[in-house]
Amino acid sequence: MFDHVSIGVSDLKRAGRFYDAVLKPLDVTRLSDGDGALGYGETALGLWILPAKRPVKADVESGLHFCFQAKNRSAVDAFHAAALKAGGQDNGKPGIRKDYSPNYYAAFVVDPDGYRIEAYCGK
Repeated sequence: MFDHVSIGVSDLKRAGRFYDAVLKPLDVTRLSDGDGALGYGETALGLWILPAKRPVKADVESGLHFCFQAKNRSAVDAFHAAALKAGGQDNGKPGIRKDYSPNYYAAFVVDPDGYRIEAYCGK
């Protein structure tokens, strides 16, 4: 449904280091690199990271989060490990979420700006 999504961050270089690390296990790389924006995708840009003077305040109670598709469960595990190593905070260790579906394998983290992100595999 969406063509792309943009996230405003307080520190573009820090966010770039974080997203480079956490998206690599998902086969998503930085396809566009500039002072004003970083763009990520597999073959086409789908995620833009932008510097913002007033990023949307992250709020755990807001329900806002971004979910990335993973090709397999080991990619979900690697996403979670990379996020913690790159300065993210655990928000749900890798595992089955039976309340979502019997095969919903996911991990949840909070990025350095406080945004909740997830990697998911349905296999």
